[in-house]
Amino acid sequence: MNYRSMGSYFRSHVVGTETKVSLANGKHVLSINFDNAATTPPLYSVLKAILCFAPWYASVHRGKGHKSIFTSELYEQGREIVRRFVNADNDDVIIFTKSTTEAINILAYALASGDKEQVVLSTDMEHLANDMPWRDKFTIDYIALTKAGGLSLTDLETKLKRYEGKVRLVAVTGASNVTGYINPVHKIARLSHKYGARIFVDGAQWVPHASVDMKPALSVEHIDYLAFSAHKMYAPFGAGVLIGPKDTFAKAAPAYQGGGAVGLVSQQAVTWDDPPAKYEAGTPNMMGVLAMTTAIETLGRLDIADIHHYERELIDYAIDALKSVPGITLYSIQDGSEERVSLLSFSMEGLHHSQVAEILAQEAGIAVRNGLFCAHPYVEKLLGLSDDTIKYYQTHDDTSIPGLVRISFGMYNTFQEIDVFHRLLLRVAKHQTYYKRKYEYVLDPGRCNACSQREDPYC
Repeated sequence: MNYRSMGSYFRSHVVGTETKVSLANGKHVLSINFDNAATTPPLYSVLKAILCFAPWYASVHRGKGHKSIFTSELYEQGREIVRRFVNADNDDVIIFTKSTTEAINILAYALASGDKEQVVLSTDMEHLANDMPWRDKFTIDYIALTKAGGLSLTDLETKLKRYEGKVRLVAVTGASNVTGYINPVHKIARLSHKYGARIFVDGAQWVPHASVDMKPALSVEHIDYLAFSAHKMYAPFGAGVLIGPKDTFAKAAPAYQGGGAVGLVSQQAVTWDDPPAKYEAGTPNMMGVLAMTTAIETLGRLDIADIHHYERELIDYAIDALKSVPGITLYSIQDGSEERVSLLSFSMEGLHHSQVAEILAQEAGIAVRNGLFCAHPYVEKLLGLSDDTIKYYQTHDDTSIPGLVRISFGMYNTFQEIDVFHRLLLRVAKHQTYYKRKYEYVLDPGRCNACSQREDPYC
């Protein structure tokens, strides 16, 4: 199949693709968003669904009025839409959250028993959201990486053996937000279950870009827990989801407590509601859930497998283009056969990552992400930074922190946009001294990166 021809069709479903932005020279061009790993624009179908539902909006599980009943039914139907999308087990609980970060924190509180000898195995490639919540509740250890920057299954099994049944959870990302690697989650699940551990997958970068199958609970390759965010899948209205076995959430007290999470409360005792309501205190974000489920249904109609293939062609095209730019270093790119989602990170010799991002924005209207991507240990390892070097940057505010530049594609990006990006980088490589001097203000701690002026309280 010629997936390249599908780009304009995918693009027609996404809001904002014809928006123009200003350049440093005062001209206006169509914006090019290569920062979809951070967040995506909404789908037209999502906006339409919200507008159509708005007249019927009412509180969820809070009244007997017609609108409230209709809203509550729609809210509960959303759980089944999510369940089918990732093939969650029928006994799994679908908890609506505001983000992947919140979902992981909820899970960390639910699993914590007060016994810090229980172990969580995370990895060196995690987003901080799948690292920090475990640190103060468990003994945490990190699965090593291969030389290419992927997850070492050998080290995973070594650590599972070393802790002799004390591993409560193996917490891994489905796809890296730095390199785009898709981890072999079902192989990881098989190993984890072999040694009595459960597996959690951070699906924030994985679920929007590839077909996901949690598999039945009886399967040795079953994903026990999964979380993802709607704002990374064309529904940026504050919803996320946490999926997992009911027994986990039935036993523990919820992290957030209040109305909606309880059955009956006196001043002497609390009777918690059953999961998932127990973990959804407060007024549910019905609009966010509707946006998420509408996006899921739209991606299903477009065929997530076709989207994955199209985005894979985009990223392969970008990799080939970047290889021709002098001074560019690509991180964790091997022979091109590795499984990945549509993102990658690079550096450009002689230019700071923040300068590269500024040049792309000011010279061609291209939005990228630069820095450490909330995956500090992973980027630090990819850059080969020593502990002493990291400590230096932590204790000196007058220096620019190292990092990378990341491009990440959505289904609406095009090969022509990559050509614009490629031509500009070639020009920058050829005239690097000029661009380095032109954008030297970016590295001045006394200047505001937003407007290029000296910082003041009104900027």
